Amino acid sequence: MASSLDALLNKIVGADRAAMLHAVMIVHPALKVPDEHVSRAVLAQALNMALFSDLIARVPFAEAYVQDCLRTQRKVFHDHGALRTVAMSGMGALPPGEEAILRVIRPLGYVLGDVYPLEKLKMTGRSYKHADLPEDIAQFFISEFHPELFSPAFQDAVRRVTAPSRDPLTAKAKEILARLSCEGHLSFADASAVLPVLLACFACQHEPAHLGDYEMLLESSAEMAWISTEGNTFNHATDRVENVEAVAQEQKSLGRPMKDAVEISASGRVRQTAFRAAMVQRAFRAANSVIIMREVPGSFYEFITRQSMTDTATGQKKLDLAFDSSNAQGIFKMTSVV
Repeated sequence: MASSLDALLNKIVGADRAAMLHAVMIVHPALKVPDEHVSRAVLAQALNMALFSDLIARVPFAEAYVQDCLRTQRKVFHDHGALRTVAMSGMGALPPGEEAILRVIRPLGYVLGDVYPLEKLKMTGRSYKHADLPEDIAQFFISEFHPELFSPAFQDAVRRVTAPSRDPLTAKAKEILARLSCEGHLSFADASAVLPVLLACFACQHEPAHLGDYEMLLESSAEMAWISTEGNTFNHATDRVENVEAVAQEQKSLGRPMKDAVEISASGRVRQTAFRAAMVQRAFRAANSVIIMREVPGSFYEFITRQSMTDTATGQKKLDLAFDSSNAQGIFKMTSVV
């Protein structure tokens, strides 16, 4: 009997892609046990693996890295995925800020890890970890952008861009998520029905921006300009590796566009670097309503090394799952290429 995780991935990404993901990604054994129900942890893992698959398909150097891992039988551990939201009301049918994503991941078992002020970017980041398997299921790092900290003209441009936002979360999906919140598991039929809807929440929900609005946003904030073209898509996915410096050196030797330096947290236990963002073609509306294409920064792929720490409450060793505001702001510069 195939596991629910296998069956869900086969339906959402196809059998060949699912087989590739299982071959290269580290998955906790408890998530691969056959069961008549789909637990919230299994559904969270399926969503994360589908999002990881989507990210590497959009970032050529990430796909190349994963293919290298397959050839050399090196495993990938998806540590966390990051995305950006806008803390503003009036975004069409979409809830403001991180609530657009929290309503999806809370029922899957995610709880707040910590809050990270990103003052230089006029954003706030929050980490969410899985309550059942916090070290083994990928975290989410959700950033909220604060338009109110910018000029009235800038805020107006943000409103024009985001006002037509649609909400992909259907009434039926909300009902299934409410049941999952209460019971902690779903039937396979419900899980397979809701998973594509959850995946659709990690996308750009508005129409192409006017080029003039994009250029105004870009002048003051590369981060909001990025949101105007990419929306709530994964900004990056992250591989947890043993030695991030060694990985960075290896990738640079292959001619891949890496960040110049490794970011080191204040604790010294979390070290991060990344590929530079993939450049993508995106549509914009010109003044005469003609659609034009322009190359802009898309998503990227990150590497992280986490060391253990001593739990002050229990005295036991555990993985440091924290983030670092300085690290995050350094990593976010990967999408500042224009």
